[in-house]
Amino acid sequence: MKQGRKIYDPAFKKQAVQLSYERSNISELARELGIEVTMLYKWRKDYQEFGEKSFPGKGNLKQTPEQEKIHELEKRLRDAELERDILKKAIAIFSKSGR
Repeated sequence: MKQGRKIYDPAFKKQAVQLSYERSNISELARELGIEVTMLYKWRKDYQEFGEKSFPGKGNLKQTPEQEKIHELEKRLRDAELERDILKKAIAIFSKSGR
């Protein structure tokens, strides 16, 4: 029977990363924690790249501050375009009914 995917909480990941910087033998630490060495290296890489935002949780994207700003601006642009399109349709409807 195949085992399901194991999910680790962000606090565990942060603590594992901090321990990995304190210890010299990462393989031994991974074995003690019950995780794969490659996973621990991936967590370290993510932590170096994104810092405290490296483990956002289920379904959330990890983004740099610049990426967050771009995402927010793209969302605001989509909303403004939707409002503009609605207003165009409303003007077309009202101009037809006025005749």
